[in-house]
Amino acid sequence: MTEAPETICLLRTSALGDVTHVVPLVRTLQSAWPATRLTWIVGKLEHKLVGDIPGIEFVVFDKAAGLAGYRAVRRALAGRRFDALLHMQVALRANVLSLCVRAGRRIGYDRARSKDLHGWFVRESIPARTGEHVLEAIGSFAEPLGLKQTAVRWDIPIPGEAHAWAAGQWPDDRPALVISAASSHPLRNWRPERYAAVADHAAQALRMRAVLTGGPSAAERALGDAILAHMKTQPLDLIGKDTLKRALALYRRAAIVLTPDAGPMHMANAVGARVLGLHAASNPARSGPYSDRRWCVDRYDDAARKYLHRPAAEIPWGTKIEYPDVMDLVTVDDVIERLEASMHAS
Repeated sequence: MTEAPETICLLRTSALGDVTHVVPLVRTLQSAWPATRLTWIVGKLEHKLVGDIPGIEFVVFDKAAGLAGYRAVRRALAGRRFDALLHMQVALRANVLSLCVRAGRRIGYDRARSKDLHGWFVRESIPARTGEHVLEAIGSFAEPLGLKQTAVRWDIPIPGEAHAWAAGQWPDDRPALVISAASSHPLRNWRPERYAAVADHAAQALRMRAVLTGGPSAAERALGDAILAHMKTQPLDLIGKDTLKRALALYRRAAIVLTPDAGPMHMANAVGARVLGLHAASNPARSGPYSDRRWCVDRYDDAARKYLHRPAAEIPWGTKIEYPDVMDLVTVDDVIERLEASMHAS
């Protein structure tokens, strides 16, 4: 575009990690074109994370509402036409949702990263590249508009209440190992007895405070209970007690956050926390913590050789290796080594 567009619609409804990756793109657009009006179609849960970012109109999509959720978005956008739609989600549900948006330009993924008929719902695509982190791929949606994402900035608001709540959870200045154990993809989860062993080591050998965090779902509570049952020391159990904003404040207070490939990994990275990511089912170069992967355990190549019989360099970029027991390739010793290295680093 030779001049700033008046309106842009962003479509990325889920999930928490991917929505976190959209925020730097928003900052790029706001910095280049402060007068451009941005509208973001976002999921109901994800709105609780980013819905207070200034300068954006949010249209909330409730997928649990079924057809009523689509109708609500269509009503919210009725009679409007945007200069551009940035369609950043390839799932069939999102493709159908994009029909609620009238736009002069409809920009989506390139053919290699397209699925569920995504190409039928867009007229332009981002540059076809491989080897990119997810955040970089999302950032490249600025390029058809004539911009380049050269800086990565989040600045997701954290209310004072969330900071105060996090500060009140433990009274001393001992470094905290914050554990967010659950992924929405069960095959990315690590065994509870292994989390327990690392938490005990942190408490006993490193004099750290272990803190369990997570959402209120039955699955996360069950995983937390299994970790507690295997522990010899007593962690601080905050599972189901925080909100997304409080979680951000907790991550900022942590010495390091231990998590599989899941939304909390990217939320913690966005607030500047060190992240000890557990990777075997997914490639940390594509979906690990964007800013700093020094503390991650990377067994992705081992997983590719064991389950796909080829090194990671020879399989398509973005391949998920979600097999039963794949996360067993990440050992307790692997994680303790990275934890100790992080604690001894400046």
